Amino acid sequence: MRKVRVDLGEKSYDIVIGYDIEKEVVDFVRQAGFSQKALLVTDTNVGPLYAAKVQAILAQGGLEVDIVQIPAGEKSKSLAVANEVFTRAIEAGLDRKSPIFALGGGVVGDLAGFVAASYMRGVPFVQLPTSLLAQVDSSVGGKVAVNHELGKNLIGAFYQPQAVFMELNYMSTLPRREIYTGLGEIIKYGIIYDEAFFRFLEENQAAVLALEPEALVHMIARSCEIKAAVVSQDEKEAGLRRILNFGHTIGHAIEKETGYVRYNHGEAVATGMVGAAHISEKLGLIEKQDVSRVQALVAAYKLPLQAAGVLVDNMYGDIFHDKKTVGGKVTWVLMKSIGEVICRNDVPEEIVREAMAAVAAD
Repeated sequence: MRKVRVDLGEKSYDIVIGYDIEKEVVDFVRQAGFSQKALLVTDTNVGPLYAAKVQAILAQGGLEVDIVQIPAGEKSKSLAVANEVFTRAIEAGLDRKSPIFALGGGVVGDLAGFVAASYMRGVPFVQLPTSLLAQVDSSVGGKVAVNHELGKNLIGAFYQPQAVFMELNYMSTLPRREIYTGLGEIIKYGIIYDEAFFRFLEENQAAVLALEPEALVHMIARSCEIKAAVVSQDEKEAGLRRILNFGHTIGHAIEKETGYVRYNHGEAVATGMVGAAHISEKLGLIEKQDVSRVQALVAAYKLPLQAAGVLVDNMYGDIFHDKKTVGGKVTWVLMKSIGEVICRNDVPEEIVREAMAAVAAD
């Protein structure tokens, strides 16, 4: 078991990573000062497998837990589904000290967190991420949101959880594609912050893909440590935290252009990272060999180097609806090396289009 501390003063919390961490969950709940009523939000993939088990664990901590099961998939990250969860919270009698638990992947975590941030102006929130992507990305850092038909994550808040518990036994039922999509974000941490971690991923591919416990705990913990270090310095994305968006500008455009159906988040981000590496090389920030290393690792972890079903003109228009675009200028996170990135808002249109064309499959 590993613990990672997210240091945010009064809002600090622990991320607990390991196998058979039931006791840690029960101990946390007993000392948290929650009201007795609680809500467990999950989805139709995870709920049938683990909701009753988690409900029983939380009951050991003294909670009376109502389960809300939403349809699996990105379409549930909406105001309409959020309203259904609000209704269930009211019907269950949740008060201002009643916790909301998110059991599932990133969609469940983002939606449940948005509800927790908004219900009675904020109730306690605990993340129980079950997908590799959610464990290393959306469950850490306090970004919660729902989508709008005109863009992803446009309606949301910064709202920190009180704790994050990652029970790695639950990953045994995770589809292989969900492993690969989590690896997309994990590769990102090596590129933006830690060249040694990037090398670990290059040199331990078989152990990583087999989810060997030692490799799995290390790569999740190191990813969380990097994200925690960044978030601790810049909780609300005033500066440094922007580096976590590496690959996301093109990635979000790919997701939008393919209806959030063809590619999942980690796949789109992986392709977006390849695009960002192209831009970095064209601006003279990195060498061709750095681009090749990024491409090779993305391919090794079964992630797409190109996206099908996208048009450069449409993708270029999409980036101006991104949250990172201010005053009509797109903030790009670009590589200075493997292990270091910078932010630029002066990238010429022709270089952006060239990179988009490079990652658009015929």
